[in-house]
Amino acid sequence: QVQLVESGGGLVQAGGSLRLSCAASGSISNFNAMGWYRQAPGKQRELVATVTAGAITSGGSTNYADSVKGRFTISRDGAMKAVYLQMNSLKPEDTAVYYCNAVRRNIVGSLVNYWGQGTQVTVSS
Repeated sequence: QVQLVESGGGLVQAGGSLRLSCAASGSISNFNAMGWYRQAPGKQRELVATVTAGAITSGGSTNYADSVKGRFTISRDGAMKAVYLQMNSLKPEDTAVYYCNAVRRNIVGSLVNYWGQGTQVTVSS
């Protein structure tokens, strides 16, 4: 079974940077898209950024939440087995548990979601 493992979270001062990594392990899978979600205490889980498989040379297409545009950058490896989130100019409002997400279309054409366990990001003022 596919497993997603996040790393790179931690405590950082406002204005600082962190780089999150997510690696897929287990059976070989070809994900159609990968991304990052986050959930702060008392709030719903929200989409942060996504990247599609796209062309190998292009790195896929990206999409960002308005709140992180210009500050966060999502990227993936060529094999679509890892996704990264470079977070710059961090704000206290970015404090949350960040979850890796991957989507794969199965043999009958249905989309299947996979989730990591999450990594804590804490931004102090």
